[in-house]
Amino acid sequence: PFIKVNCAALPEDLLESELFGYEKGAFTGAYARKFGKFELASGGTIFLDEIGEMSPGLQAKLLQVLQDRQFTRLGGNKDVDVNVRIVCATHRPLLKMVAGNTFREDLYFRLNVVNIQIPPLRERREEIDGLVDNFLDRYGRKYGRPTKSVSSVMRTAFRNYAFPGNVRELENMVKRIVVLGGEDSVLAEL
Repeated sequence: PFIKVNCAALPEDLLESELFGYEKGAFTGAYARKFGKFELASGGTIFLDEIGEMSPGLQAKLLQVLQDRQFTRLGGNKDVDVNVRIVCATHRPLLKMVAGNTFREDLYFRLNVVNIQIPPLRERREEIDGLVDNFLDRYGRKYGRPTKSVSSVMRTAFRNYAFPGNVRELENMVKRIVVLGGEDSVLAEL
């Protein structure tokens, strides 16, 4: 299994119950046992998106899972064994967070087995044309509005733009071109 969890989308208490599950009666509204994402991912992979948003308390519990391959559901007293690969992503500078004591150093080094840095789009301008073509095709098919290409003026504007919103910003601009059936509004914005 491949299970994805966005650590920034849930408050700390809810994130803990999502990750580790809970036993019946653990809190008001816990009418039955609920398996957590780690348990559901056992034998596979759990993707923790935006791990830099995780609270120190949950970081400690995650470290325990990495070290012992076990955890306890909320309200439980029995250890649950898991064998899971953990993949994480963040837009935050984790090493700076470690230095500032907002991210556990031991957890950082436990997680940092393979580190893949993806530079922002403004540092990969040679990829812009291919991404534009991909998004044109994707959204042309999705919205039933095939757009074969954009003008050379539009491509130059894309290549010269800084894209503070990264690839998602480019994707939304191309989507707007497809939906509106022209590039004038995007070109004016750039």
